[in-house]
Amino acid sequence: MAYPTVSAPYGFQPINRVDGMPYAGAIRQLPVTQAGAMYDGDLVELDIGGVVGTATSLTSGAKLGVFVGCQYTNAQGQTIQAQYYPGSSVTNAIAYVIDDPMAAFKVAVTTAGGAITTVTRAAVGTNVTALAGTPSATTGNSGQSILSTSPAADATFPIRVIAVVPETALTATTFTEVIVKINLHQYNTALGNAVA
Repeated sequence: MAYPTVSAPYGFQPINRVDGMPYAGAIRQLPVTQAGAMYDGDLVELDIGGVVGTATSLTSGAKLGVFVGCQYTNAQGQTIQAQYYPGSSVTNAIAYVIDDPMAAFKVAVTTAGGAITTVTRAAVGTNVTALAGTPSATTGNSGQSILSTSPAADATFPIRVIAVVPETALTATTFTEVIVKINLHQYNTALGNAVA
C-alpha cells in the first residue's frame, strides 16, 4: 500500500501551515555560533544572545523551529550557501530557520533504534518526542524523526501530531509518516531567554 516507501528518517520537512495555507518558503536568518553541525530538517532553539543552535533536548522544552540551510564563510574566505552547517572551520554563519509557530511539518516515525516503523491514527492530537538519528553530510539531511512509542498527553513533549500521511501508509491503519507542529514554540512561551 505504501508509495513511495520511507526508507530512513529525513528530519522535519515543511509542507504547509496548520490553518491550511501553503508554506511559502518564509524563513528567518539568525546567527550561528555553535561548534557542532546542523542539518536540513533539524529542530533548533533560540539561545541566549539571539543565536540559533541545535535543540538541546528532543524530549522536552520549547523549540524555535526547523533549520533549512545556511550561509557561512569557509576557511578559504569563500561565502558558501549550503543545506547543512558543518560547525567547524567556518565564520559568519547565518542559519535559515522556519520559525512560524503555525508551520506544519512532515516527519518519519521510528523506533528508539532509528528504524522506520508506524503509528495508528490514534496518535493524532497527542504530543510526541523526537529522536536524533543519523544525519548525512553527503545529502545535508537531518536524521531526526518522532519516536513511535512516545504519543501521550504529556504537556512537556515538544511536538504535536496533527495528521497522518496516507500516501506512505503500510496498511489502512498504520502510518510511517505524520504531520506535526511545534507544540512548545519559543515565541509562544511566557518566559523568554535571559539577557546575555
